[in-house]
Amino acid sequence: MNQFGKVAVLLGGSSAEREVSLKSGAAVLNALQSAGVDAIAFDPAQRNLWELKGLAIERVFIALHGRGGEDGTIQGALEYMGIPYTGSGVLGSALAMDKVRCKHLFQSAKLSTAPYTVVDANLGFNAQAIISEFGKVMVKPSHEGSSIGMAQASTAQELTDALNNAFKFDEHVLVEQWITGREFTVAMLADEALPVIEMRTPRGFYDYEAKYQVNSTQYFCPADISQAYTSQLQVMAKHAFDLVGAKGWGRVDAMQDENGQFYLLEVNTVPGMTEKSLVPMAAKAQGISFEQLVVRILEQTL
Repeated sequence: MNQFGKVAVLLGGSSAEREVSLKSGAAVLNALQSAGVDAIAFDPAQRNLWELKGLAIERVFIALHGRGGEDGTIQGALEYMGIPYTGSGVLGSALAMDKVRCKHLFQSAKLSTAPYTVVDANLGFNAQAIISEFGKVMVKPSHEGSSIGMAQASTAQELTDALNNAFKFDEHVLVEQWITGREFTVAMLADEALPVIEMRTPRGFYDYEAKYQVNSTQYFCPADISQAYTSQLQVMAKHAFDLVGAKGWGRVDAMQDENGQFYLLEVNTVPGMTEKSLVPMAAKAQGISFEQLVVRILEQTL
């Protein structure tokens, strides 16, 4: 694996997803080292990024989640430093991280997505009017991942509480009409859509606890849907991935309502990378081991 030179795995960071990133980074680092790659861990929240130059780092595997690591910020810094890195570039990272702008792009490209509105913390809102228009809704801070700050609401009071909590994370909050149905994700690797995964949770939706803290979440990979639905969702996911300018690897989340209609939720450019995460799960179903997966992601920096 000498073709990669010395590799730094960026992990941790200072976002709300720091703990998840530490776990992803540790798994990636272990896999790279097992594959014979000269890799070290590097936490930009604890070290100056310019130290990468002093360490003679030749390329970077980004395992940072959330703000600062998944939003184009670290990508821009690495571009300036002339260090190749994994995953999407500055624009793709920034757009994918912004749920509001993603929705605008999906809508303009006529990709199916749930009806929505955007609430600005500085402009106020009429919770009753929103509930009257959309009924039950999902509230999402525009620039957070791992379902942080998300909540469902069916009444004006629930929506008010959910928005006030979301404003702790972001001044722009996406409010989507609730979709009753099944939740899916499509992992992307080198422009290829991997097997579809369905997530089922008794918690109401696939929130932070369902992802990381409880054992009641069920995963089905490949998902138990027809080949026609599988192909439709994979094509839709690739369109969304390309639309925001994402590249290399990532994940696209979607819902399917009771009538079989798919709705795009969001694009993730640095999704979780523990051995139990969704992208490794999809890769395994394709016959790609975790070690092979991280090497293939790193290969795209050559």
